[in-house]
Amino acid sequence: MLAADIVCGALFALVTVLGFFAARWRRGDLNRIEEWGLAGRRFGTIVTWFLLGGDLYTAYTFIAVPAFIFGVGALGFFAVPYTILVYPLMFAIMPRLWSVAKRHGHVTLADFTRDRYGSQSLALIVALTGILAIMPYIALQLVGIQVVVGELGARGTGLRADLPVVIAFAILAAYTYVGGLRAPALIAFVKDALIYVTVIAAVIVIPHKLGGYAHVFAVAERTLAHRPTPGGLILPPRQFTAYATLALGSALALFMYPHSITSVLSCSDRNVIKRNAALLPAYSFLLGLIALLGYMAIAAGVKPVTASYAVPDLFVKMFPGWFVGVAFAAIAIGALVPAAIMSIAAANLFTRSIYRPYVRPDCSARREADVAKLSSLLIKAGALAFVLWLPTDYAIDLQLLAGGWILQIFPTVALGLYGRWLHRWALLAGWMVGMVSGTLMAMSQGFKSIYPLHVGGMVIPGFAAFYALLLNLATAALLSVVFHASGVSNGIDKTSASDYGEALAR
Repeated sequence: MLAADIVCGALFALVTVLGFFAARWRRGDLNRIEEWGLAGRRFGTIVTWFLLGGDLYTAYTFIAVPAFIFGVGALGFFAVPYTILVYPLMFAIMPRLWSVAKRHGHVTLADFTRDRYGSQSLALIVALTGILAIMPYIALQLVGIQVVVGELGARGTGLRADLPVVIAFAILAAYTYVGGLRAPALIAFVKDALIYVTVIAAVIVIPHKLGGYAHVFAVAERTLAHRPTPGGLILPPRQFTAYATLALGSALALFMYPHSITSVLSCSDRNVIKRNAALLPAYSFLLGLIALLGYMAIAAGVKPVTASYAVPDLFVKMFPGWFVGVAFAAIAIGALVPAAIMSIAAANLFTRSIYRPYVRPDCSARREADVAKLSSLLIKAGALAFVLWLPTDYAIDLQLLAGGWILQIFPTVALGLYGRWLHRWALLAGWMVGMVSGTLMAMSQGFKSIYPLHVGGMVIPGFAAFYALLLNLATAALLSVVFHASGVSNGIDKTSASDYGEALAR
């Protein structure tokens, strides 16, 4: 594996240099949170395409999607329609958010919530939910690096296994602190190029070596049918509702995550968002190809220690050492880009929605940026501790919960962009119902994402978070009727209808 080590190390060194150079790229005053955390809102169509691609398609996507398919078969393909559904939602919703955020200087969804509903409490809930949901997501990017490090010969426990991950964290923390959002944006160009090269080579070379796609699918079908929990290439009717709710719920949740919002708000123009909503489905095509690696791993007969090692083990078995280095660099760098954006997004939330309103309301712009930078370091340190000292499977289970948690702010944010009929206190109550019910449903299934809902004599399996969202919406709607009828104050809206329109695009 010496060749793989050398190639992977060289590419990692390249992105490290780019990360530190980013502070000089499109230079701005990094002592202001809008420059450090949103790159001055100056990214155009091309940079945003790479940034969003690097942000939304993470190292864990490269590992988890094919690993899920390696284990269960067709159900794992829900990730493909989910990423197709998300872009029409992005086209409809995100330009409105960008416009109002630009007008009022919003950096986070919590900023928008505070001004839209006149409620610091509701804004705090949105901020805390975002931070809570994003922490295991950051941790799982470091899990991606752990998998690569383990495949290169540092598996197990102790200093030998942990030191490379700690070094990668230190480098990530340093260039994020120095360059802010510019660092992952610049590195995303290299990351995406490596992933496209790796995936295209894999879907051509590996099936050729295995005897063609017909053979790959035939072996996968036979093997999945004999698993303890049988799977297959075709989705059985009993999984239809699970598949559909996983796809729809995940699509509704994706652009509620703080890192997605950070990338959107860094755009120079609302039309940049619309163009990217049309262009980003190219990554959905790529994701479909990545998913097929799960079937190829089955056909190749790899026996990974855990399903997360299925793709790395496949590359080691099927490619020469130097190309394994390229593939592993793609996975590792694919972890660094989203981890950097996620830590910046969480730091923005903490600084704007917790530190400034509750600790230092009179803090200067420079102080605000300094706190955000320090917070990003602490957030990454927490994620690193999570990965090093807790079982990886526990981190994965929490990430499934994270998607359910972030989905519960959808009524407040997405529906709030179109009106204020839902009462602020009703939204708070709906959020609480959604969080508690979604968590309890997941816990009752051993932290699995599918919950068997019993309706009459039927059992309808579905995404627990989606069922929790329905309860959230029902609670918010019912209580809104009550609060409006009772004359309970709904706060003062600091935004106006013109803030959401096309005027700010010019």
